[in-house]
Amino acid sequence: MAHDIGLYFLRFVGLVQTDLYIYLAQPLLYHLHLMDYDEDTYDALYWSVVGVLEIVITYIVLRPLEAWRPVEHWHDRKPLRSDVWYTWIAKIGVVNALFFIWMQPVINHIETWMTVRNIWTLNIDEIWPGVTDEPLVSFAIYLVALDFLGYWYHRWQHRFGLWWELHAVHHSQRQMSLWNDDRNHFLDDIVQSAFFTFVGLFIGVQPGQFVILVALGNTLQAIQHANARLSYGRLLERIIVSPSFHRRHHAMEYGHTGTAYGCNFGVLVPWWDMMFRTASWENTIEPTGISDQLSSSAHGGREYGSGVWMQQWLALSRIWARISLSFKTHFNSKMKRSH
Repeated sequence: MAHDIGLYFLRFVGLVQTDLYIYLAQPLLYHLHLMDYDEDTYDALYWSVVGVLEIVITYIVLRPLEAWRPVEHWHDRKPLRSDVWYTWIAKIGVVNALFFIWMQPVINHIETWMTVRNIWTLNIDEIWPGVTDEPLVSFAIYLVALDFLGYWYHRWQHRFGLWWELHAVHHSQRQMSLWNDDRNHFLDDIVQSAFFTFVGLFIGVQPGQFVILVALGNTLQAIQHANARLSYGRLLERIIVSPSFHRRHHAMEYGHTGTAYGCNFGVLVPWWDMMFRTASWENTIEPTGISDQLSSSAHGGREYGSGVWMQQWLALSRIWARISLSFKTHFNSKMKRSH
């Protein structure tokens, strides 16, 4: 049943993709003398259609829930405007599509090189013929494997200072909502897309499966950030990441700036947090954001920007400040030793 639904979804997306290309994209490319990019444009439109469907579905489902049972009542929704822009930019999916297109020949070349030299290549579909090559089985394996890597990727974002300054764009939003998931620095998005596209291609994820994996992940993460009281119960919240579990990760001084750089890093499932002892099941509602945004902090209320481009620029400025301080400290230390 699930497999059939997936096929119908992909066929529908394909029909919309084709119509958009024939009646909109192709005439525009021809008019602008850019027909050399027709194939790449056609492939990118697939991601765009899926992204728009994600936005429409999640908004229709989650926005009424946020209005009906909000975790926090916000009288000013202006801070969410930039998040809406981030969502549309990210959900279009052009970056993911381009990486998948550009990296496929590279992966094929690497796999051929390894095969010629009798070096083992990893393809999950071929591990257990008759079992792992079943669409639903391989999909589940890919989902778990990529989510495991997603957990560590997320922990690294918090562990390394320069990387954190990029990821801080995501955590600087103090109003959780269905729009928050895609609030990221564009450089961080590019790195993340490159990493997971490379891994996905290397372990044998097919393009159609990759689209559904990304769409499913995006939808579940939108739910996690929603400002709605959604109870998963003790059992279900230990199977998939719940909004309360992920909200704890966003909690100021608890989720990402506390002991051992925080808790609840799981992307889709909490299993890895449970396995590596970073899970917190505390449901107390705490303020979200970053502690140095407060006027009482040592930084006196650091500014993270209210618009997309200012948020992007300030992240790079913080990185430059860290690098400059590191060089200055190293230089002063070297000068002291020379004396």
